[in-house]
Amino acid sequence: MQPTATVLVYSDNADTREQVRLAAGRRPAPDVPPVEYVECATLPGVLAALEAHHVDVCVLDGETAPAGGMGVCRQLKDEVFRCPPVLLLMGRPQDAWLATWSRADAAVTHPLDPAVFAEALAGLLRIRRAVDA
Repeated sequence: MQPTATVLVYSDNADTREQVRLAAGRRPAPDVPPVEYVECATLPGVLAALEAHHVDVCVLDGETAPAGGMGVCRQLKDEVFRCPPVLLLMGRPQDAWLATWSRADAAVTHPLDPAVFAEALAGLLRIRRAVDA
């Protein structure tokens, strides 16, 4: 049996978290393992989940309040040893410079295009698998 990958999804909006799960599905690409999701609505929840689980990829919503995904990404990159790759959800394509500032590994815009999102997530899962090997 192939192991699963754990994807942390951070958003204060339950609909956004659901869109992420639906866009990627159980397996975003044939060459990556099936995905299990850990959902968080708050920054303390994200930090606790990173301590409790082996997280392979973080998906962070840049539109979350009060701690937006871009700031959370930068904090995680600074504070978490071997921080998992981060896929950032942006409100507008013009926010790409903020995604770069936050040190996100990839970024996609709302509304989510399932094909674009699944490919971005699969790419980060491939990277994580190579690093863990």
